[in-house]
Amino acid sequence: METLSFPRYSVAEIVTHVRNKILTGADGKNLSKNDLYPNPKPEVLHTIYLRALQIVYGTRLEHFYMMPVNSDVMYPHLMEGFLPVSNLFIHLNSFLPICRVNDFETADILYPKAKRTSRFLSGIINFIHFRDACRETYMEYLWQHKSSVDKLQQLNAAHQEALMKLEKLDSVPAEEQAEFKQLSDEIQELQQLLNQDFRQKTTSLQDRNAQKKADILEKTKRLNELKLSVVSLKEAQESLKTKIVDSPEKLKNYKEKMKDTVQKLKNSRQEVMEKYEVYRDSVDGLPSCQLEVQLYQKKIQDLAQNRETLAGVLKENLRLEDQIESGESELKKLKAEENSMRRLLNAKKEKLATVQFRINQKHEGVEQHKRAVIEDCNKVQEKRGAVYERITTINQEIQKVRFAIQQLKDTTERERRKSQEIFLSLKGALEKYQEGVGRAAEEGRAELQGKAAELKRRMSALPT
Repeated sequence: METLSFPRYSVAEIVTHVRNKILTGADGKNLSKNDLYPNPKPEVLHTIYLRALQIVYGTRLEHFYMMPVNSDVMYPHLMEGFLPVSNLFIHLNSFLPICRVNDFETADILYPKAKRTSRFLSGIINFIHFRDACRETYMEYLWQHKSSVDKLQQLNAAHQEALMKLEKLDSVPAEEQAEFKQLSDEIQELQQLLNQDFRQKTTSLQDRNAQKKADILEKTKRLNELKLSVVSLKEAQESLKTKIVDSPEKLKNYKEKMKDTVQKLKNSRQEVMEKYEVYRDSVDGLPSCQLEVQLYQKKIQDLAQNRETLAGVLKENLRLEDQIESGESELKKLKAEENSMRRLLNAKKEKLATVQFRINQKHEGVEQHKRAVIEDCNKVQEKRGAVYERITTINQEIQKVRFAIQQLKDTTERERRKSQEIFLSLKGALEKYQEGVGRAAEEGRAELQGKAAELKRRMSALPT
């Protein structure tokens, strides 16, 4: 079972995608299912492959009919008919591995088969979809970058204009320099006079405050002494109550004197409290003087900051105008972005719906494929059990054959040893026979030589 990294489309889906993405015009309209299945037409496949290479690489049509520069052919006109096929194979051989197809051959161009062709076209269509999605994302990022660069240029231009306006506002015109200098001198003189007056009033108030604090301390001390005397008189009164044995008239006079004394003490205490209230009011009046002095200082600061406030108001006015203009332009851009984003959202929703539909179809196909694979696995498992039994029997037979071979090897070894012994004995007998033959030959040669000598002798003895 082959594993693919891209979805395997049916013939109808391939025809639809080829019409929408690859072929255009009359070629796309004339394309039908019979052109690809069950017997793919080579000329139709050549057109589809050429158009896919033109879409991806931008290869022109004349490049497929040109002889390579690095090839040295004696008769190039003989290659004219085969050049388009060879160039197409060279380009597809470098393009299809990018589509995760690694087994493309020349026969797939000359004699295409339906299953391999559908797999090749599925890989090409998947890559073109991936290329379009990446290109769309890249163009979106490119548009965002371009808009950001335009915004940055506009902000830099506004920043430069604001710096120029700020320099103009910070610099005092020549016709206003004399007035500005005069106002600065008057402000400094007024500030010095106010500072001197403030120091004098502050020192006088501090002296008066110290004097009043001393008077208050003295009065407080005297009040405490009077309180002590009252307490001591009360104690004496309580002690005298037990000792008095005088007449009621003396006691009455004494009580009246004591009442007068107590009344005087209350009056003096009331006077002390009134003076204390007066002193406290005068002390409370000191912060009001300080507040007045602070108001004078604040007026001086306001006079000194009038020009700065006016310049700041002008800057703020200009800045607000720039912000309003930039806000209006930004609003227009945001509206355009919103419309484009809505269009993109609708397109993505449509793509998502189609992708969801494809995913559902793929899930159904995967489930069917799973069921088929499980059935195939069960069949394979049954076949595997049968094969295992056959392998077991074959292994047993192999063991028997090996045992027989071993026995044959042992028998052969014994026979070889016997034959070796026979060979050695025969060799010894042959050597003995060769020695006997040599001796017999020598004896025969000696006997022949003697007979020949005797024959010569007899022949020489015959009369001529």
